[in-house]
Amino acid sequence: MTRIDLGRGPLEYERIGSGTTRPELVFLHEGLGCVAMWGGFPARLCTAASCAGLVYSRYGYGGSSRAGRDRSARFMHVEALEVLPALLRQLGIASPVFVGQSDGASIALIYAATHPSAVSGLILEAPHVFAEALTVGGVARVCARFGEDPEFRRQLSRYHADAAQVVADWSAVWLAPSFQSWNIEDGLESIGCPILMLQAEGDPYGGLEHLRRIEARVRGPVRSVILPGCGHAPHRDCHARTLREMTEFLDALVPV
Repeated sequence: MTRIDLGRGPLEYERIGSGTTRPELVFLHEGLGCVAMWGGFPARLCTAASCAGLVYSRYGYGGSSRAGRDRSARFMHVEALEVLPALLRQLGIASPVFVGQSDGASIALIYAATHPSAVSGLILEAPHVFAEALTVGGVARVCARFGEDPEFRRQLSRYHADAAQVVADWSAVWLAPSFQSWNIEDGLESIGCPILMLQAEGDPYGGLEHLRRIEARVRGPVRSVILPGCGHAPHRDCHARTLREMTEFLDALVPV
């Protein structure tokens, strides 16, 4: 795994492919994710869509340094407005398509709202735009499961240098009373790039209201795909359909 220092400590990342004229795909992981937890999906999507890609672990996740992690209620804004621009600048990535899941999808929206001319497109899996009670309840269940289920702890520990701290930091923000007013809807009107959104019908960590609010506010074309089932990660839970939808979106965005 390659690492880069943005002044906050080493950040792990992986580049996929090169030499394409299509926009690069930048993958932004979920609240407990990292490079490794994407599995082989980024490579499969990049191959299918003839795109290069960047996958990285945010500070505190995977093998990235804990020292650079922001633990405040603005952690997604810090990532979108400070860390991500610095990373893209150092790696020479301009006008990417963001592929974000959950917290990563929210980070993509914040970035695009602030840099609307610097984003070619957004692919969002189960985005959050406000602190929904369903999400908060799901975070609380994950936190309790981590404390009670040894196998779950072992699974997460395979991916993170300090899984206990990852869960503690993430859940502390989402469960804080002050975070219940968190909302990123202001500014969405500035987003004019094409957007593809995918979410399971019975997602246990967020309702479809997030998609409806995004559709109502952004200026660009939006395609929302509601998938059967109850998973929170369409690229894992509904792999074939998700890969097809994303590839078709990218092909329409920049024809080969």
